[in-house]
Amino acid sequence: MTSKKPRGRMTGAERREQLIVVARGLFAERGFDGTAIEEVAAHAGVSKPVVYEHFGGKEGLYAVVVDREVTQLLSMMRAALSAGGSSHQLLEDAVCALLDYIETSPDGFRILVRDSPIGASNATYQTLIGDIATRVEGLLGERFREQKLDPRNAPMYAQMLVGMIGAVGQWWLGERKPAKAVVAAHLVNLAWNGLSGMDAKPTLGRAAEDEVPA
Repeated sequence: MTSKKPRGRMTGAERREQLIVVARGLFAERGFDGTAIEEVAAHAGVSKPVVYEHFGGKEGLYAVVVDREVTQLLSMMRAALSAGGSSHQLLEDAVCALLDYIETSPDGFRILVRDSPIGASNATYQTLIGDIATRVEGLLGERFREQKLDPRNAPMYAQMLVGMIGAVGQWWLGERKPAKAVVAAHLVNLAWNGLSGMDAKPTLGRAAEDEVPA
């Protein structure tokens, strides 16, 4: 019987990729604080110094994992927002893109919605949401002008809209029902019909309305 040829050692690039994959799973399950370099090394079958050699420490490893997820999600969102079509279709595409990412990369989304540690990548979920909101802002500005609403309020409404989608995404990550298409349709329904029926100068119905500038 011919013996199997022993497997060669991993290259540096292969080892780095293995460590990223292992760390991604641990960070998604336990968070940054709950994950130790010793665990990453043990799961990868290497010593701690190997992890330090590649990433400099847990913060560096976490930053690489987060940056990779941010790149993937932003790529999907940018494609959705640059596909063209009506404002309503762009809204649908943006909602579906985020839900698609959550469905295909649940571990990645769990990592993104956690608080990042001091010293880790600045590309946290909040800055990611801010980046997406900036892109949505231009679309809302056009819609505001069409409806004779003040376009200077578009940045605020963009934050509201994208924040709503992100919050629902976190909820759906745990529930996974109703179906993705149903969740997306209801999100678009609320956002679109809410936008189409907005008052030009909204006020509050209680005494606090005196604090709202005209």
